[in-house]
Amino acid sequence: MISLRLVAFAVAAYLASVGIAHAQDATSLKKQMPGQWELSTTERSKTCVVTLKGDAAGQGFKLELEPACKTALPFTKDIVAWSVRGLDIVRLQDATGEAVIDFTEVEAGIFEGLRQGEGVYILQDLAAARSMAKSMDQMIGDWSMVRRNGQPVCGLTLTNTEAGPDNFQVFLKPRCDAAIAQFNPTQWRLERGQIILMSKSGDAWQFEADDNAQWRRVPDTADPLIMLRQ
Repeated sequence: MISLRLVAFAVAAYLASVGIAHAQDATSLKKQMPGQWELSTTERSKTCVVTLKGDAAGQGFKLELEPACKTALPFTKDIVAWSVRGLDIVRLQDATGEAVIDFTEVEAGIFEGLRQGEGVYILQDLAAARSMAKSMDQMIGDWSMVRRNGQPVCGLTLTNTEAGPDNFQVFLKPRCDAAIAQFNPTQWRLERGQIILMSKSGDAWQFEADDNAQWRRVPDTADPLIMLRQ
């Protein structure tokens, strides 16, 4: 029989190894974060540049906010430092060390944070964010919806006219397929690589780019709906 002493030793060794791994995770995150980041609403209708530094500052590390931050995102006026909490939380904090907003990584280099009563905010590498903005600009204009056989079933125009928080206006052209006309999207946004179309009733259709530079509605079906740039 395995002695209790050996079991206790194995458990202790495991816990020690987990502790080391966790410490390494936090240390890696601290090394990863210094640099320029964009803090924004989910679809970048309001943005601000945050420069995270590796120099100690009170209960955290130094940071700089561009002057426009306080106007674009008023809560940033309370942010004076940043830190890593636990294993994977990046905290933007006030002078007492309390969280103004906590972020966790949801994709490589993309962090999400929630402020109660306000919504979700994104923290991501500045260069990547600006690349995404360029991609969004490329979405503006006329599109055609087609079925698998290439038969057009609707035309629509994506605009950069704001239509509520983080969304933009979309207009259907005349003579759309009945199902699309009934859905009647009025807003759109680009979210995590998807084009999201939304109706007044709150319904949403998601489209993802495929290998042929087409945008297919997901989940896929036997007779997919495809968006093509005109």
